[in-house]
Amino acid sequence: MKKHYHLMGIGGIGVSGLAHVLLEDGQVVSGCDHKKNALSAKLEARGVEIFEGHSADHITHDVDVLVTSTAVDASEPEVIAARGKGLRVIRRIELLGELMSAKDSIGIVGTHGKTSTSSMIASVFEQCGLDPTCVVGGEVAAIGGNAKYGKGKHFIAEIDESDTYFQHVKPRTAVITNVEDDHVGIEGDVRNNYHVNLEALHRAFRQFAQNADVVVYCRDWDGLEKMLEELPLVSYGTSEGCDYRALNVKLERGGAVYTLEIRGETIGEITLNVPGQHNVLNSLAAVAVADRAGIAFEKYSAALEHFKNARRRWDVLGEYHGALVVDDYAHNPTKVENAILGAKTTGRKVRVVFQPHRYLRVAREWQRFAQALMHADEVMLLDIYGAGEKPIEGIHSGLIEQKMITDGHVAVKYFSRREDALELLLINASDNDVIVTMGAGDITNFGRELLIRGKIEAVK
Repeated sequence: MKKHYHLMGIGGIGVSGLAHVLLEDGQVVSGCDHKKNALSAKLEARGVEIFEGHSADHITHDVDVLVTSTAVDASEPEVIAARGKGLRVIRRIELLGELMSAKDSIGIVGTHGKTSTSSMIASVFEQCGLDPTCVVGGEVAAIGGNAKYGKGKHFIAEIDESDTYFQHVKPRTAVITNVEDDHVGIEGDVRNNYHVNLEALHRAFRQFAQNADVVVYCRDWDGLEKMLEELPLVSYGTSEGCDYRALNVKLERGGAVYTLEIRGETIGEITLNVPGQHNVLNSLAAVAVADRAGIAFEKYSAALEHFKNARRRWDVLGEYHGALVVDDYAHNPTKVENAILGAKTTGRKVRVVFQPHRYLRVAREWQRFAQALMHADEVMLLDIYGAGEKPIEGIHSGLIEQKMITDGHVAVKYFSRREDALELLLINASDNDVIVTMGAGDITNFGRELLIRGKIEAVK
């Protein structure tokens, strides 16, 4: 039956993806957000009415269901108006779970790697002709964006563990890349997108896994196997005993090559054109899911070789003065370290421009950020991107800078003015550099600004 869904936070990567799927399913969609953006513009081009800001007037007489993103508070006027009219009010991830339940669903979770892994699985299934429905936390070339409605039997979805409700989603196949203490609050300061403590996060992962028929998990990740014990498991990794194992791994020229072994039998060689050991593990998860779906080695290995990361995941933007300019979403310490180690396989000088994301995360992790950034040849630190969070007194990017200096890094600097970091790179970027912008905030615009400004100055 056709229904009218009004989606709050419709400009977000997750909510906008659901909007596309609902439209293709024949539903009526409208939405609102603080500001319109490129994602909401795509929906407007498809006829979706989108409002800026919050207002009870958005809940028109024909709205049947109000969908809220994790960040939306119950005190917002749309929520109050919808409940006052007796309408159904659900969270984004609840809607995702309902849509997944109608198909052979594959849900991917993990503190890091879930977008790249989801993108790989979606790309493999699409390129191998299975026509899946997909909702991914990034824009993927193979599916034409961050979502796709397919006629095939599979529904591939990235599940965001920052929403505590994720534990109630029931995929047929659960893929768990890793579990780390991200999105965990600190005592006395728990906010949206945070679990109350590490134990609560672990319980939620365990519950999510228990909901599935089978759990595909990374056996290399310390403690994950024990967390999942007594469940129906399929393992992947580089360690001995993995069901799907990478041997003879070679990381070179910004990519990787390895020998695939399935349950002790050598199958063939996998070639990747995305960098880093972490992407080897991500690809093994995709291999495990594809193999279990009956896709032949020749097909999924070819699809992985042609795979290009989702936007903002090792997103090569271009070159300036011969320097390779890359944007990456890395925003917790392990992601930052993995991205830097991947960048080092290019053989270039690794110059990182890092914008920390969220005050509460930095309060918990600033020393680990400093440790991760030590792997870069040069680090330029920008101010924290709050993502709507209130600042915490004494928490700032200078903490990371001072820790790195104390630990012996000789090329780290905090820039209170973003423009100064940009000017420095415009002056001294060289053909031996890889410039990697990192973070989940508006740092994503920095590399493009560098390329645009560079072309203008070159013309002068």
